[in-house]
Amino acid sequence: MPERLGLIAGEGRFPFLVLEEARRRAIPVTTLLIEGEADPALAAAVGPDVHWVGLGQLSRSVKILREAGVSEAILAGRVRHARAFDILKPDRLTLKVLTRLRSRSTAAMLLTVAEVLGEEGIELLDSTILLRHHLATPGAMTRRKPSKEDLESLGFGLEMARGLSSLDIGQTVVVKRLAVVAAEAMEGTDRAIRRAAEVAAPPFVVVKVARPRQDMRFDVPVVGPKTIESMAAAGASVLGLEAGRVLLVEREELLRRSEEQGVAVYGVARE
Repeated sequence: MPERLGLIAGEGRFPFLVLEEARRRAIPVTTLLIEGEADPALAAAVGPDVHWVGLGQLSRSVKILREAGVSEAILAGRVRHARAFDILKPDRLTLKVLTRLRSRSTAAMLLTVAEVLGEEGIELLDSTILLRHHLATPGAMTRRKPSKEDLESLGFGLEMARGLSSLDIGQTVVVKRLAVVAAEAMEGTDRAIRRAAEVAAPPFVVVKVARPRQDMRFDVPVVGPKTIESMAAAGASVLGLEAGRVLLVEREELLRRSEEQGVAVYGVARE
């Protein structure tokens, strides 16, 4: 475990969980909040050792971490892929990242960021290193279990989602009777689920996976209570998650809401 940690925070609850667990383990944290992505409430939770940084301010980010004595960092929380096209004034290190890119896919950009940070003495760690107990586990995670028909849809959806994720498009598919009703792209999981209800009548099965060679340092697939709300609104009845590779943010609350809504949550092991 790191003696001191840098937290680079994007959207959602993921960064809060990292901060809470680091504090529980008495690990000092220097936090960088990405402007336009990180929840402002995180600044209040962090205290004085917090800094807002823009997407194009990689050089400034490295300077802050170095001055704090940080050599290991975690990137937690989503950064909207579409915002990569909005960097108008990149600093020296951001420009270094952009000039090395062969494509502006999420994976390509984050891998290059990690490479450049490493060259500057900042190692990105597995973002789930403190949160392994929040990862999906094999089998039923709710009292309700998938039916035989649901399990067939889960198997089909798993194959389709893995194909989608291997193309670096998205990591979630919505399935009905062995047909893909909706597939995730830049819009995110919850909007893809809600879109399914516009295409076909419920019920649906939702399947979320990691990439075939998922780099656990960044862009780890996550689900949270909002996903259950989206599923309930769309009429989806089963959530299939790749075990050990998908993070349940606010796990207890997610499972509580799943029980209330009659949604089965099921972990599928990678073969």
